[in-house]
Amino acid sequence: MNPTKSPAKNVLGTELKTCSMKPLTGFFRDGCCNTSSEDPGIHTVCTEMTEDFLYFSKEAGNDLSTSRPEFGFTGLKAGDRWCLCAARWAEAAEAGKAPRVVLESTHERTLDVVPLGALQQHAIPG
Repeated sequence: MNPTKSPAKNVLGTELKTCSMKPLTGFFRDGCCNTSSEDPGIHTVCTEMTEDFLYFSKEAGNDLSTSRPEFGFTGLKAGDRWCLCAARWAEAAEAGKAPRVVLESTHERTLDVVPLGALQQHAIPG
């Protein structure tokens, strides 16, 4: 018998929704901010990129805006949705540069790193 894996949950306790298929995001490149023990960076926060955040991230040593075709990565621009590392999001929030968050698409494991209230303050309405 093959037990069925239960669906991942978001920070609101409901089923995790897709973050982005274009660009294709997620640690597993499945469009969702899923995670596992193979994901030490905890890429679980579904965010909407801003120019401000992309610049902040590049300055912090994580250039998300430059294309890296060798990794199948086209680079991000403002408006793109992306599964961001929870710790990087928290760092950006502390600096006042956090991108907005899609709560329904942010994995519950994020709550191990970031309080729900902080995510809610940056939530995209809807």
